[in-house]
Amino acid sequence: MILLVHLLFGAAIGSAIKNIPLAIILAFLSHYFLDLFPHIEYPIENLRKKQWDRVATEVLSIFLDFCLGILIIIFLAKNQLFVYVCALLAIIPDGLTVLSYLFPNKVFTLHDIFHRQKIHFLKDKKISNFWRITSQILAAIISIAILIS
Repeated sequence: MILLVHLLFGAAIGSAIKNIPLAIILAFLSHYFLDLFPHIEYPIENLRKKQWDRVATEVLSIFLDFCLGILIIIFLAKNQLFVYVCALLAIIPDGLTVLSYLFPNKVFTLHDIFHRQKIHFLKDKKISNFWRITSQILAAIISIAILIS
């Protein structure tokens, strides 16, 4: 999933669940839940291969997606700080994946294997882009509906 969807879903959890410890746990775990569904991701091959002269467009697309997600939350979340905390918790697993590329170590590598091979088990299956995009749109719509309620 793209960061926008993870951010919105995490924010929706923070908005809907009043039990703070439970919301924190669910916001973090929501990342893995959403990644179970077929989806499209950013092309980050240059980052994986550490081809620094080619990563600018990859980083820019991720940054713009992050900013758009935060802007949508600003407009919909009634400015509750905890909603932003949950939104950020929902993207931590992708941050850990990026850290595993930049600073390889045993813990980051184990997380990367779990995240990319176990959770993203549908990644290499032949599923049309229609369904991959539709799953992200539905998650975003559900999240927005929760945020505005």
